[in-house]
Amino acid sequence: MTKFNAYTPQLALIFITMIWGGTFLAVQYALNFSSPMFFVGCRFAVAALVILLISMKSMAGLTLKETLAGTAIGLMIAIGYGTQTIGLQTILSSESAFLTALYVPLVPILMWVIFQKRPSLMTWIGSALAFTGLVFLTGNDFSSINLNYGQMLTLICAFVIALEIILIGYFAGKVNLRRVTVVQLVVASGLSFASMPLVGEHSIPTFSWPLVMIAVGLGLASALIQFVMNWAQRMVDPSRAAIIYAGEPVWAGLFGRIAGERLPLLALFGGLLVVLGVLVSELKLKFFEKKKES
Repeated sequence: MTKFNAYTPQLALIFITMIWGGTFLAVQYALNFSSPMFFVGCRFAVAALVILLISMKSMAGLTLKETLAGTAIGLMIAIGYGTQTIGLQTILSSESAFLTALYVPLVPILMWVIFQKRPSLMTWIGSALAFTGLVFLTGNDFSSINLNYGQMLTLICAFVIALEIILIGYFAGKVNLRRVTVVQLVVASGLSFASMPLVGEHSIPTFSWPLVMIAVGLGLASALIQFVMNWAQRMVDPSRAAIIYAGEPVWAGLFGRIAGERLPLLALFGGLLVVLGVLVSELKLKFFEKKKES
């Protein structure tokens, strides 16, 4: 029982990764009824309301540190999901998921830049594999790499989500989970609505029930994902959490294929290299554990 409890946070992250993988296709469908940033704002407004309703009693103790932590994480969420959603207007949901997965090798590299935690050799090998996969996935060759608008925005998304994971890991255990989750979701929603004019969204989409249902459904999913991420990363370090999240493009690819998406063979190979690079970068953990035991 004790061993199971030790793995519970990781199992929880695996579960939300499956849900996360399914959101790409749902978001792309929602864009038939809404502009990107308006939908992101609605999605996180629903998520914020859900978490707020179950956290009312604890909100009275909100501190400045928790407000700043939630604001920083919320900013990353707004930029990350905003760029990803805009990108989904021009690329397939499965391609978006594979490109987003590049945040995994980015996490240890950014931790090196920010906290001087030097990445292992396996991290660099994994990053090289992931970069090679990126080239094939986007239909480029190594002589010249040209990314379209959607691909470029999704790469920005990957970078920002890596920062989000690092911030969550940094503040985990130092702040109240529920209060910070409410703040970050409110900030993410507010910034998304505020940024609408900046990205050319000057009007609110026409009301439609499909949009309401998708926004509510993804809002509930976002509430669960953000809450579990904040809770589980108290016990799971950012690099290992990022590895677990690597299953997200696999699930997104599966859901996309069921829906009829068909990536070219070379792009599929590139996607597999991205996932392989993500997994290879995790080998350092097990390798060093075995080395210490011997």
